[in-house]
Amino acid sequence: MALIFRWLVRLAALMIVLTVVVTGLVYWLASRSLPDYNDEVAVYGLTAPVEIVRDNANVPHIFGAADRDVYYGLGFAHAQDRMWQMIMLRRTAQGRLSEVFGTATLNTDQLLRRFDIYTAAVRSVEALDPKTRAALEAYATGVNARLDQINSEALGRGAPEMWLFNAPMAPWSPADSVAIVKLMGLQLSGHLEAEVIRARTSLALPDQKRLVDILPDAPGTGVAALPEYAALAPGVKRYADNIPLDPHPLSPFKHLAFSGASNAWAAAPSRSASGGTLLANDPHLGFTAPSIWYLARLELSSGGVIGATIPGMPVVLTGRSADLGWGLTSANVDDQDVYIEEINPDNPEEYRTPDGFKKFVTRSSIITVKDADPVTVTLRWTDNGPVLPGSHYNLSSITPPGHVTSVNWTVLSEEDTSLSAALALMEAKTIEDGIAASAGYVAPAQNLMLADRNRIAMKTIGALPRRDAGHQSKGRMPSRGWIASNRWDGIMPFTANPEFVAPSGGILGNTNNKTVDRPFPNHVSYLWGDTQRVQRWQRLMQNRQVHTRDSFIEAQLDTVSFTARSLLPLIGAELWFTGEAAADGTAERQRQRALSLLAGWSGEMNEHLPEPLIYAAWIRALQDRLIQDELGPLADEFDHVEPLFIERVFRDVDGAAVWCDVLQSAPVETCSDMARLALDDALLWINETWGSQLESLRWGDAHQATHNHAVLGEVPVLRYFVNILQSTSGGDHTLQRGRTKGTDPDPFQNVHGAGYRGVYDFADPDSSVFVTSTGQSGHFLSRHYDDMAQLWRRGEYIPMSLDEGLARAAAVGVTVLTPAQ
Repeated sequence: MALIFRWLVRLAALMIVLTVVVTGLVYWLASRSLPDYNDEVAVYGLTAPVEIVRDNANVPHIFGAADRDVYYGLGFAHAQDRMWQMIMLRRTAQGRLSEVFGTATLNTDQLLRRFDIYTAAVRSVEALDPKTRAALEAYATGVNARLDQINSEALGRGAPEMWLFNAPMAPWSPADSVAIVKLMGLQLSGHLEAEVIRARTSLALPDQKRLVDILPDAPGTGVAALPEYAALAPGVKRYADNIPLDPHPLSPFKHLAFSGASNAWAAAPSRSASGGTLLANDPHLGFTAPSIWYLARLELSSGGVIGATIPGMPVVLTGRSADLGWGLTSANVDDQDVYIEEINPDNPEEYRTPDGFKKFVTRSSIITVKDADPVTVTLRWTDNGPVLPGSHYNLSSITPPGHVTSVNWTVLSEEDTSLSAALALMEAKTIEDGIAASAGYVAPAQNLMLADRNRIAMKTIGALPRRDAGHQSKGRMPSRGWIASNRWDGIMPFTANPEFVAPSGGILGNTNNKTVDRPFPNHVSYLWGDTQRVQRWQRLMQNRQVHTRDSFIEAQLDTVSFTARSLLPLIGAELWFTGEAAADGTAERQRQRALSLLAGWSGEMNEHLPEPLIYAAWIRALQDRLIQDELGPLADEFDHVEPLFIERVFRDVDGAAVWCDVLQSAPVETCSDMARLALDDALLWINETWGSQLESLRWGDAHQATHNHAVLGEVPVLRYFVNILQSTSGGDHTLQRGRTKGTDPDPFQNVHGAGYRGVYDFADPDSSVFVTSTGQSGHFLSRHYDDMAQLWRRGEYIPMSLDEGLARAAAVGVTVLTPAQ
């Protein structure tokens, strides 16, 4: 027995030693790819030395003798910190993810090949001016210099993910940077899905008057009536099963609710306490680890610029120089149209045009799939654009037999000069310079907020399609591609884009809200991203005669929900403080406790309070009860609350209260009935998920910001090292926007919001501040992988200074690139 015990002890000791050795070996291999920031590297392609000074937050300050050398240095820095992220962005744009991940990403690759954005990017390089091409080539050479260093010095393949996946990285090229711009366009788009949902809802609703309830227009002048979709596309089923979107986290195709959002506002000196202009910007994208944003400072011949970049592109997309600040918000421009294309019944290789049948342009594309046979995809194009599969955003549900769908979209332009505009903006000194520089910007359309030292402005930038006044659906639903009046007639002049310069009130802002109300076909959009946050923003701006950097920060971090304040009195009007006191343990008692909590609530979506969770669960259950009977399976597509719909129903606008009656039941239900039943639904869900003690609930437990690693985020054990989770305040309709997932399980997870925040003060530019939601490094063993995460969660920032001495004084390292002999 003693002998057996001794051998068991020895085996246990051996296992412990082996575990320690293996763990140590894995750590050593993974840590080999951690960059040495205190290094001198001899590289090819430089004319003079470049210094990359990393301040105490690991923000690189890049100094070189010429602009070309500075862009070279940025490429090197991006590749040091975000190599894997750059590989994945490029592979996604190319439709080559399946070479690494097998069949799991095949659907994504097939769609990207059909959109063919990488080919458009390659052709767009020729449309760029020589200065832009030189900058892109220098940047690419810098990226490739880091690749050469990794290979020559055996630096752990450049990223720990490279040990797990065979994803060799080809040399970077200028077309790769252009492709990432177009990839961002895919993520920010929403009009294609919006057209499909409007068409499907039109088919599902027997009373077309109710379409404006569930898909309301932003307040303002009304839109002329549209035809029923059934009249545009006869033969389409009224109901069709939902085909879910590809759930893979690397897919750039997101639901309409996540199609991009942002906040930006500016104050003129007349509304600034310091006498200088102010600008705040927080663009909203899906959360990832690492963040899509990377902070950097470039010392160009025109002066220093500092702000947020996206790895793969040599531009500061939102930031400032010493003289000009700029920020971006999604403009929601109607830059997509879906077309129903009729196939020639006698020749499936042809489609109908205004001049008769014409052959599809076709090309075969072979997708290499890891551990599976290659897949050949036949790509087809019409005059209107690429032909898309019926599974994409449920296009098959609105496509009649004998037809296919195509899409026209500005992001597919083969003469995309957006990067030329972005590079020129970094050299601008005044708002006039900034507006002029952005004239060549194509897509994705944005609202450009500008502030120089004296004035402020906002300009919508991006291509606006020119449509015919006779367009059948006004671009709001799919239309017949063979009717000439439905087709685009080029692009509108840049002067037609909305512009606001030096407003008399001294304040400009945009929360993706409606900016102009122009009649079709000169409209900008019918689909706007916000009707709620703007209400709170207006109040905060007008509550003060003058603003400061800190008041702008306070507005960025505001978590009061105008939506909750406006809807709760409506839906609870007949429920507050009614009925007899109920016994503990009954549903009635739980309802009374919930109503009592909500009655004293200010509408602040604070992570530590229970009321936000009760409110969010109630309003979600209410919308679900209102639409399930009318829309059937289509109701699943409405997984986020539309406040204007709830308001129309409970105010009975144009008879909208009819939604409260359940069609299948004999009694006539009232809106008060629906509100009570929905509250009981919500409380039952809360009880099952979070427990019955309402007072102890925390909104932040349900509203965790989930910065998940796109590839390793679901891997057991590793997920605890690579994912970043944070309890957060805010919600769908607060200025500190934390867009919820909307679907079970965990419908209130915070998955989309401000991955970057910046506030710029031109009375003292070096007092400006910024922050990202994770950290600078993409290497999960680096202390800079998540060192900004808690700052971001707490609403704190880091200095955004162009003071070289300050950067050097607290530098974590200085990398010197010298020309190789």
